Amino acid sequence: MRAVICGGGIAGLTLAQRLDQHGWQVVVLEQAPAPRGTGYMIDFFGPGYDAAEALAVLPRLHELGYRVQEMSYRDATGRRRAGLSLDRFANLVDGRLVSIMRPDLERALRERVSSRVDLRYATSLTAIDNRDDGVRVTLTDGSTLDADLLVGADGIHSAVRALTFGDESRFLRYLGFHTAAFVVDVPELHALVRDQFCLTDTVDRQLGCYGLRDGRVAVFTVHRTADPGLPADPRAAVRAEYARLGWIVPRVLRACPPAGQIYYDQVAQVEVPSWSRGRVVLVGDACQAVSLLAGQGASLGVAGGYLLAEELARVDPGSSGTDSVGAALARYEATMRPVVTEKQRVARAGTRWFLPERRWQLSARRVALRLARLPGVDRIVAGALIGELTKIKPSRSLPASPG
Repeated sequence: MRAVICGGGIAGLTLAQRLDQHGWQVVVLEQAPAPRGTGYMIDFFGPGYDAAEALAVLPRLHELGYRVQEMSYRDATGRRRAGLSLDRFANLVDGRLVSIMRPDLERALRERVSSRVDLRYATSLTAIDNRDDGVRVTLTDGSTLDADLLVGADGIHSAVRALTFGDESRFLRYLGFHTAAFVVDVPELHALVRDQFCLTDTVDRQLGCYGLRDGRVAVFTVHRTADPGLPADPRAAVRAEYARLGWIVPRVLRACPPAGQIYYDQVAQVEVPSWSRGRVVLVGDACQAVSLLAGQGASLGVAGGYLLAEELARVDPGSSGTDSVGAALARYEATMRPVVTEKQRVARAGTRWFLPERRWQLSARRVALRLARLPGVDRIVAGALIGELTKIKPSRSLPASPG
């Protein structure tokens, strides 16, 4: 059987690797001209960690990952006001956690994709003919592809979702924030932050830094705004929004790279009534974006791609029953949707914790983090931040085809 996957990011690469191992023919379409190099430092744990282990990519993730000592909050003078030991957090998830740059996670997954997979960059689609027995897609170069299944793994602003289900305004829940990520090359900043993830202890806007092994510094920003519209110049917007912050922020802003090297987007969740229609299905942020507030988008993307592949591996090409494509897509959604719904709820409930609106909320967060050092209380705080620790299992896992 043949699948066309639109999106060569985390969910798409996971799905492509596993479908290929199950004997499917796979074409991956990626709109970007090359693998993207911008993105956040993430804590990768939960169901995606389990899936990465099953995919045999986990050793590579730990090789590319970082040993983050602490997440610390700093005031305008650089004084530490509160913090959370990453070792303590790792213990709460049985040590099954790796801190890794999102582009490095993508890199590790891409390295595992066989040369049998047709991975096409600078390519997307313009039209979809969704039929009962398959799908035909028209590409940006005017050519067409026929497949048994089209998968939209093309992110929060999914073209596949728009062409199949309608305009994205129907499905995006804007959470009231804009976010950015970029990398700066300032040696004195690297010496200051090194192996800590340092965040400003501020209301309404926050900037965080982490030192990379190549001597550069990864930067993350988030700020409140009622307007979901994105600025024409992300670099100018970042400099304007964070100009009032102290400590190392002025030096970060001076070193801010050109707009083309900045990831910038609104913070939103995606809620689609059904994740599939005919021979088109969505995976990853295209249907299950939980937002950076939940901190598990990459994990859910890997888990969703793996689960979908396992269910599709059961498909009998001539079946219209429990081994049909439609039945596989229904099983995938029935397993994955409750997990996504719970993570989205936790993220919405934790917005004031993530980025306080008032000074007293800063104080409350400091107290909570101090209490989190106590046995038992740490699990309560972790539960408020990440929700339930969930295992996602396919209805029946099949071995991959040899080779």
